[in-house]
Amino acid sequence: MTFKITTDSCCDLPYELLKENDVSFISMTITIDNHELIDDLGETFDYAAFLKSIQEGALPTTSQVNVGRYLEFFRSFVEAKQPVLYLAFSSGLSGSYQSAVQAVEMLKEEYEQVDIFVVDTKAASLGQGLLVHKAIEMKKNGHSLEEILQWMEDNKMKVQSWVTVDDLKHLERGGRISKTSAAIGGLMNIKPLITVDKAGKLQNVGKVRGRGKALKKVVDETVQRIKHPIDQTLFIAYAGDKESAVKVKGELEEKIQVKEILLFPLGPTITSHTGYGCIALFSLGETR
Repeated sequence: MTFKITTDSCCDLPYELLKENDVSFISMTITIDNHELIDDLGETFDYAAFLKSIQEGALPTTSQVNVGRYLEFFRSFVEAKQPVLYLAFSSGLSGSYQSAVQAVEMLKEEYEQVDIFVVDTKAASLGQGLLVHKAIEMKKNGHSLEEILQWMEDNKMKVQSWVTVDDLKHLERGGRISKTSAAIGGLMNIKPLITVDKAGKLQNVGKVRGRGKALKKVVDETVQRIKHPIDQTLFIAYAGDKESAVKVKGELEEKIQVKEILLFPLGPTITSHTGYGCIALFSLGETR
């Protein structure tokens, strides 16, 4: 029996792409205006209404996946004796990874054979999605579960994540910047440059004045650090502002030759923490 690739909704790949490649996923939950929503990667989620709420001032919160939900998610694969690769949202940003690991250990106490392999991607959004996409590609090309696991461990720390946000209040609420910094930054049109570090956590690594300079900076950082671009599929995530994402794609194509560049909406779980207008660019480089 072939193995199953699984992930969670923080990968930000479209529902249709995962479905056509037989990838199962577990959904994060979002609470907005006292209503709980399920991030199902666009299968039923009304993303346009969600973005409109954020633009109108809503501040959604998110919840990690608990052990019970992971037990339910993994149990059917165990009972079918189907090996599973689970590519998890960064442990540096959520406790979901630890919940998944704990669920696997509990299942091992209950079943004689549990072939579930949990990988902490140390990545978020389409950085995580890039790794899921690579696993899909490798499986199609006949690679074994063991070979994909080894590739993930050898290469996951090469994922480059370059992010800029347009609204500082979400970073302030998440404790990434102080209230004073957010107020001053808003007045001075300061845009932060954010990356995901080796621990899988978000780090503010720079700031520029103006949206245009911020978009140029994420392109320049990517171009400077990318390795073997001609063989790569790059990913751009955008929270509402597709025009800026298209602009970033065009600037990239002027500077380097790549296999392809895919644009997808930033999922609602991640958007809850970045706000409307976030642009994120993902590629593979030498190291983080």
